[in-house]
Amino acid sequence: MPWADLIPAAAQVWIVSGIILLLIYALAKNLASSDVLVFGCAMLMALFGIITPTQLFSGFANQGMMTVAALYIVAAALRETGALDTIGRNFLGKARTEKSVFVRLAASVTILSAFLNNTPIVAMFIPIMSGWSKVNQVAISRLLLPLSYLTILGGTCTLIGTSTNLLVSGLMVQSGMEPLGFFELTWVGLPYAVVGTLYLYFIGRKLLRNRTDLLEKLEDRRREYLVNLRVNPNCPLINQEVEDAGLRRLPGLFLVEIIRGDEIITPVTPDQRLHVNDILTFTGLVDTLVDLERIPGLTPESDHGYIDAAEHKRDRQLHEAVISNTSPLIGKTIRDADFRARYNAAIIAVHRGATRLEGRVGDIELQSGDTLLLQAGPHFGRAHRNNPHFFLVSQIQDSRPLRHDKAILSLALLGILILLMATGVMPIVMAAFLIAGLMIATRCISASVARQSMDWQTLITIAAAFGLSEGLTSSGFVAILAGHIVGTAEAWGPYALLAAIYIMTSFFTELVTNNAAAAIMFPFAITMAVNMGIDPRPFAIAVALAASASFVSPLGYQTNLMVYGPGGYEYKDFVRVGLPLNLTLLVIAVLLIPQIWPFVS
Repeated sequence: MPWADLIPAAAQVWIVSGIILLLIYALAKNLASSDVLVFGCAMLMALFGIITPTQLFSGFANQGMMTVAALYIVAAALRETGALDTIGRNFLGKARTEKSVFVRLAASVTILSAFLNNTPIVAMFIPIMSGWSKVNQVAISRLLLPLSYLTILGGTCTLIGTSTNLLVSGLMVQSGMEPLGFFELTWVGLPYAVVGTLYLYFIGRKLLRNRTDLLEKLEDRRREYLVNLRVNPNCPLINQEVEDAGLRRLPGLFLVEIIRGDEIITPVTPDQRLHVNDILTFTGLVDTLVDLERIPGLTPESDHGYIDAAEHKRDRQLHEAVISNTSPLIGKTIRDADFRARYNAAIIAVHRGATRLEGRVGDIELQSGDTLLLQAGPHFGRAHRNNPHFFLVSQIQDSRPLRHDKAILSLALLGILILLMATGVMPIVMAAFLIAGLMIATRCISASVARQSMDWQTLITIAAAFGLSEGLTSSGFVAILAGHIVGTAEAWGPYALLAAIYIMTSFFTELVTNNAAAAIMFPFAITMAVNMGIDPRPFAIAVALAASASFVSPLGYQTNLMVYGPGGYEYKDFVRVGLPLNLTLLVIAVLLIPQIWPFVS
C-alpha cells in the first residue's frame, strides 16, 4: 500500500492549508521563481496523495495553458516581421508619458476584452509595452500590471468577456434559471470598469514599483559607437519629425547631426523633418543600435556592402570584433579598408575606448583596440575566432534582422485569428494553434525562433496552478471553509450573505483560478438563497463578478501570471495594488446587485 494512502482524509485539509501558507510565504519573500514554487507545492500535494500524478500534470494539457503557448508564437512572429512595431506606433501614436500610455490602454484594451478573450490581448500587448518602455525609459513594471487589470475589468462587462461568465450562465440554466443576457452583466461590469480604471490611474500607479533592470543593463554596457545611417527612399520615417520618429528617446542613443547634401544640421531639434538621402549621425550603445538597425530603409553610409533587402538579410547577424595590434586594417580608413572583400562582412559602427568619435564613420582611420560593429553571416564568429587580425570576435545576441517582407502577411493572419476568436467558429485553442502553425509555414517566423519565443516560466506556472486547484478542491479545503463562512453570514440577512459569497468567491479565485472558484461557490450561493426564500439570481451574479475580479494574487488569473515574470513583480505588488481594488469592487457589487436584481422576485 502506498504510504500516501495511510494519511486520513481529515488530515489532508490541514496538509493543504500548510502547503498554501508555505506557497504564499515563499512568493511574498521571493524565495525562488514562481514556476519552481508553484510546481514544487503541487508536487508536495502529489507526494502526500492529495492529488494523483495525472492531476499534477493535467495543467500541461490544459487548453488555457496551450492557448497561451501558441499565442507566444503568434506574438513572436509579429515581432519578427516588424508588424508589432507598426501596431505599436499606430496604437501609441505620439504618447510619450506613462499617463498618456495608460489612457490609451484604458480606452482600447478594456473595450477589446469585453468582446475578446483576455489572454491574446495581453500576449499581444506585452511586447508592445516592452518596446515603448525601452524607448521612453519608463520601467516596464509601471505598465504590465495595469494592462492585466484593465483586461480583467473589461471582461466583466459582457457575457463573452471571460469564460467564467459563460460557465456561470451554463450553471444557471442547469439550476432552472434563465441564462445571462449578453449585456446583463454590463449594469455592474461598466461601473466596475470605470471605477477600476480611475483607481488605477489616480492611486494604483502610485503603488507600483519601478523596475531598474534595463537601466542597470545599459549602465553596464557603455561602449559608445559612432554610426552614420542613410535615409533611403523606402524608409517609413521620411517626412516625419525627429520626435515623432522616436529618434530622440532611444535609451543610450544621441542623434548628433544630420548631413543633408553640403549642409550639416546640428544640434538636431525635435521638429526637424527627415528627408530622403539624409545621413543621420548617432552615438550610442550597441543594444539600442540593434533596434535602430532593424528599421527598414536606414542603411550604414560607411559600407556600401551592407545588405538591406529583407529577403537577403535573414541570414545576417550582428557581431562585434576588436582589431588586434597585428591587423592589416590599422592606419586605413574604413572606406578604404575593403572590409567586405577581406572578411565578407559590412562595418556598421565603430567604438574607440573612452574617445568620442566624430564625423563620418567611413573617414575614421582604424587603430588597434577599435571595436567594430559588423553585419555578417551567422558563422562569422566561428570563422574568425582565431584570426590574428582580431583580439575578440563575438555575436550580438537577439540581433536577428526583421522579416519586413512578411509584415502584411503576419498582420493578415492576426486578423484571421481575431475573427475566429470573435465568431467562435472553432475553439480558441484551435484557432491559436492554427495561426501559429501558419506563421511558421509561411516563414513569418522560423521553427527554432518559435521555440525560443516560449516563456517557459510563465507556462509552467500556469500549468502547475491547475494541480494546486485540484488539491484544494479534492481535499475538501474549499468546501469546508466556504460552508463555515457562508453559513455564518446567513444569519445576518441577504446583504451579509451576498457579501460573504462575493468575498469567498474572490478569495478562492486567488487560489484555484476563476473558473474553479465559480464552479465551487455557485452551488453554495444557490442553496443558501433558496433556504432563505429569496431569488438566487443576484447571488449567481455575485459569483460571476467575484470570480472574474482577480487582482490580489498572480495565481488567480492567467493574465496576471503572464505579466508576473516580464514585469519583474513580487507577490506583494499584487496585494499592495490589487487589495484596495478588490475591496472597492466588493462595495460596488453589494450596493448595485440588489438594486438591479432584487432579492425578492
